[in-house]
Amino acid sequence: MKFSLYYRGPLKSNGGPKEKHLIRRSFHPQLKTLWNQEPLSHFTGFYESKNAEDSIARRIGQFKFVPLVCQAFHFVTSIRITLLRPEPPGSIVTQGGDIDNRLKTLLDSLKIPSEPNALHPDEKPCPGEEIFFCLLEDDNLITELSVNTKQLLEPIREKGEVITILDIETIKTGTLLGGVELP
Repeated sequence: MKFSLYYRGPLKSNGGPKEKHLIRRSFHPQLKTLWNQEPLSHFTGFYESKNAEDSIARRIGQFKFVPLVCQAFHFVTSIRITLLRPEPPGSIVTQGGDIDNRLKTLLDSLKIPSEPNALHPDEKPCPGEEIFFCLLEDDNLITELSVNTKQLLEPIREKGEVITILDIETIKTGTLLGGVELP
């Protein structure tokens, strides 16, 4: 399966739990739309199950996170990132921080928080976030990553703002989950 995700906003170097969840919140509705379309709309039982052992959902704090790329589905992923930032090409250290730590913030926002303190203690689900969709169960499921930076040629709204376009390709490493063919 191939699809794209989009984010526009601040991308801090070494972003904390609050910054990562803000980015995660911008991906959630996009992934929710994807889960509501063919072919994923047929697989809601994998996260709606009342039995935690049969579900791909993970409860962290007050959130019920549902990853698309997870071990249960035998998926890994390839991610191609286009990062538009206000600095000219070649400016590795930027007003928002160095590129590798900004990318770590972005990658962390794509996955389920690894522990309760990876979410800010004040975070609570908003309406429509009863089930919170994430791309990744864990970032070790990324098998290929490429980054292309380009200059953002319009005024920014706030310091550290970027536009990111993530081209995602899920790759099956197995063919069946409980006898059900996955997309």
